[in-house]
Amino acid sequence: MRGRLSGRRFLAGAGLIFASLVFPTRGRTQDITASREGNQAASATVRQYCVTCHNGKLRTAGLVLDPAALTEVSRNAEVWEKVVHQLRSKTMPPPGMPQPDAATYEKVAAFLETELDRAAAAHPDPGELPNLRRLTRTEYQNSIRDLLSISDLPKEMDFSLLLPADNAASGFDNIADLLYVSPAVMERYLDAARKISRLAIGDPAMPVMVNIHRLPLEQPQNSRVDELPFGTRGGIAIHSYFPVDGEYDFQIETDGFAREPHQFEITVDGERKQLAQLGGAAGRGARRREGPTEYRISVKAGPRLIGVAFVQRTEALDEATLRPRMRTRGTQPAIAAVTIRGPYNVTGPGDTPSRRRIFICQPQTPAEETACARQILSTLIPRAYRRPVTDQDLARLLPFYEQGRKERDFDLGIQTALERLLVSPQFLYRIERDPAGAAPGTTYRLNDVDLASRLSFFLWSSMPDDELLDAAAAGRLKDPQVYEQQVRRMLADPRSESMVTNFAAQWLYLRDVEVKKPDLFVFQDFEEGLRKSFERETELFLDSILRENRSVRELLTANYTFVNERLARHYGIPNVRGSQFRRVTLPPGSPRAGLLGQGGILTLTSYSTRTSPVLRGKYVLENLLAAPPPPPPPNVPSLNTENASSGEALSLREAMVQHRANPACASCHARMDPIGFAMENFDAVGKWRDQDAGKPIDVSSALPDGAVVNGVQGVRDLILRDPERFAGAVTQKLLMYGLGRNVQYFDAPAVRKIVRDAAASDYTFASLVLGVAQSDPFKIRKSRPEKRNP
Repeated sequence: MRGRLSGRRFLAGAGLIFASLVFPTRGRTQDITASREGNQAASATVRQYCVTCHNGKLRTAGLVLDPAALTEVSRNAEVWEKVVHQLRSKTMPPPGMPQPDAATYEKVAAFLETELDRAAAAHPDPGELPNLRRLTRTEYQNSIRDLLSISDLPKEMDFSLLLPADNAASGFDNIADLLYVSPAVMERYLDAARKISRLAIGDPAMPVMVNIHRLPLEQPQNSRVDELPFGTRGGIAIHSYFPVDGEYDFQIETDGFAREPHQFEITVDGERKQLAQLGGAAGRGARRREGPTEYRISVKAGPRLIGVAFVQRTEALDEATLRPRMRTRGTQPAIAAVTIRGPYNVTGPGDTPSRRRIFICQPQTPAEETACARQILSTLIPRAYRRPVTDQDLARLLPFYEQGRKERDFDLGIQTALERLLVSPQFLYRIERDPAGAAPGTTYRLNDVDLASRLSFFLWSSMPDDELLDAAAAGRLKDPQVYEQQVRRMLADPRSESMVTNFAAQWLYLRDVEVKKPDLFVFQDFEEGLRKSFERETELFLDSILRENRSVRELLTANYTFVNERLARHYGIPNVRGSQFRRVTLPPGSPRAGLLGQGGILTLTSYSTRTSPVLRGKYVLENLLAAPPPPPPPNVPSLNTENASSGEALSLREAMVQHRANPACASCHARMDPIGFAMENFDAVGKWRDQDAGKPIDVSSALPDGAVVNGVQGVRDLILRDPERFAGAVTQKLLMYGLGRNVQYFDAPAVRKIVRDAAASDYTFASLVLGVAQSDPFKIRKSRPEKRNP
């Protein structure tokens, strides 16, 4: 039998052919029997339910299914993986056609998965990746942070201004094939290297920088800003890196009319440096100024927290209690912008984290300088290039040191060499070299050094640290125990917050919250403070899932969230005061449980004036179930929100019913709309409501398979009725992000293995991450054909 032969081949691959032929164990006999029975069930199912449409004559959707091909499933793995996906999501056969029972769905899908997984285990396909890919803007920023101990760059050197945005595909901006460097982009990297090296060294001759920080018009300033001193209100907290010891000009622009005297202060790391007054007579120790005000303040080099805020007038009545709430900075004078210029009158480079990181030695005489320079560069190179240093690496940089040294001094020599290092392809690109003589298409295990880079950019979006590099250089990552220990260590490190701020932010499209603009007249209560609260809530929530190693199921079911007073008021959560975020336990049955109850998710899946069941349904299908609907057909008519005969306003559900009457729209909307309708109790900014257009909201709908979705809890139940499917959706996103390429059909066996292995730990986030890091697609690669010039 073909099934028996296939089983023998599989066992032979494991080195057990003799035993299977002569002494077949009961377990192996059962496997062969199960395979034969699965083959028979699959053949019967395909004949009964599939070939009516997917035959050689009709070729529906371009797909032909031949029951005879089930004896060698791996020969056409791409087709059968599509079948598995349809069976697991129960989207085929389509509604209205005869359907197999649940046991048949499961049996056929399990048979196909088993055959596909066996073939993949014997001949893994890691897909193709380019041998070099440019660092993304985020990876570049984090690598600079870890290489030079520089964070909180001045506004003028914000990486969003220094470097262009990366192209994105499938939601992620680290897709390798899109990370190329054009001549124009290279110019930006050269400029960035020059500015960063000056900042890191503390160049006393650096030009004046101008950094402008504008506050949004919709950001209220009636309460204290986090990180600023108690007893202040409004203003801004600015994290900035000052390059040298010297003087800096602070220009403050205010907004609003001061009928009574209001004082504002400028603080550096919490210490008041300047107190000034608007309106009225100046009080003791304060300077009275009108219009834009400018002050010159001495600031030490390094990362500093600059605060500009008004002193709270506790005796003053808040006019917000007398006026309706509006989207403005508030009813009192406010800070509109802060401009920082400098440095002036430089006194020295100062003692900064970057100088301590770079200058591991200090030459006392000119004769010691070259040796010290070699020591500094020999320490920087392996970190920057993410591999052991060679004599050739050092030889390339030393002439740049010597040039700077001749021009001025030792510091400028190191600065010039650093500038050259930051534009080296060894730093700007992640390079994975094929073994010498490897034939195109050959699969091989990554060497430990390249694997260390893959791992660090996956977990930290940054370069490997010294411990990981040392383990790689010693070849210890080949030991599974050492490798797992490194993965768990790195997940526990604070730098793994990039799994929230980079991976999850792109997977869940959280960055889109920042650009959403709810209509000013429809949602008068929405302002910038609420938007920032939405973003922070989801960041803290996702970080708790990671840090506490919780099951990914709790992304949907967690009975807690993080709120401050503004967000708690929006959600109707009592007894929360102040701007600080704190963890609160939600009552049983709360609609706010998990991601689907959070304002940020609900806002980014809405339009500016109304909710969108389509956007919300599509969001769930695409991001949480890995079953995206096809793109809409061309020339889709806009939604009509009024009754054509009476002119009465229609509820959104009534308008959608009319829209779905179009047969071209009905099939896809039948999957999306019930999910979106179930979330209609949340308005377009995530606030709870019971009515729409004056009518009670109906949150119950039926899916094409007959399942009823009732309210947001029904959506959670729908997603989690098959925990493996949800865990698989998360795993697919993790694998795509970790590899830097789209997930393909040949990755499905790896995804299934990761999910099965994680089931024992209830699909904790760490178990899925570890599974990706240990998977074949992550640890092996396929050699690429050499490119020949035409």
